[in-house]
Amino acid sequence: MAKAQINPEKARWLEVLGIAMPLCLSYIPIGLACGILLHAAGFNFIMTLVVSIVVFSGGAQFILASLLTIHAPLTSIFMTLFFLELRYALLGSSLSKYIKSESQHFIWLFAVSMNDENYAVNYLKFVTDKKWTPKDGLLVEHYSLISWSVANMVGGLIGSTISINLEVVDFALTALFLYMVVMQVRNHLTLLICLLSAVLAVFFLVLTKSTLGIVIATLIASFIGFLIENTVRKHSKDPDSNWFLTKLFRPMATRTTVEDQQERRELKKVKQQLDADREQTPSEHDD
Repeated sequence: MAKAQINPEKARWLEVLGIAMPLCLSYIPIGLACGILLHAAGFNFIMTLVVSIVVFSGGAQFILASLLTIHAPLTSIFMTLFFLELRYALLGSSLSKYIKSESQHFIWLFAVSMNDENYAVNYLKFVTDKKWTPKDGLLVEHYSLISWSVANMVGGLIGSTISINLEVVDFALTALFLYMVVMQVRNHLTLLICLLSAVLAVFFLVLTKSTLGIVIATLIASFIGFLIENTVRKHSKDPDSNWFLTKLFRPMATRTTVEDQQERRELKKVKQQLDADREQTPSEHDD
């Protein structure tokens, strides 16, 4: 008996949906939680849906719910979300070479639909799959946006029928950002800057008595980290072996990208060329 095929006509949109499905399913539980917290912060399910589409960032929406529950000033909310979302400028720049041939309208639509998770999926596919196109990447973004928005809206509806303790907002926000910090610590410099930013945040929170202290601490710590890395790379003969830039122990990657393979081949060729030059050049002792 022939087995039923899920995609007998090889429809591209269905293939991309299969690739994005694990991401979409992972959004359901955290999206429901985010919708419940936003409802507790004062949003109805329609506004929750609008916020999830416009913002489309789990970290930003959790922060928004947290700041609203403590009645933070609007200026502090806007500044906090602005500096938090600046990371997308860096993420987008790493994908720009893959979509630079598209129209300005397409690039704008791609940019506003991007978040951390679908960026990771698209970047991996762009560097490992030669058949992956910008349109496929945009489909991944739209699938993840639909999944996240629907989960948020359902969470808002659930939040209207149950009551929760708002202290869970602080716990969820703390857990989320601890995870984000741990995943970003890759070398000694990032670990040092994380500790420095934590100390500065406490100091400026006490000094300013508002969340603006966190923004100030973040800017100062980031600037110090930039100065250290720039100085090391400019004055060190071998920057990668410098203590600040040496990598911390992390689990090995489960997949090697095409770019990693090309870099290894180039390094191997350079090493072979250097070895050949050394063999051809007579040593000083021979003289």
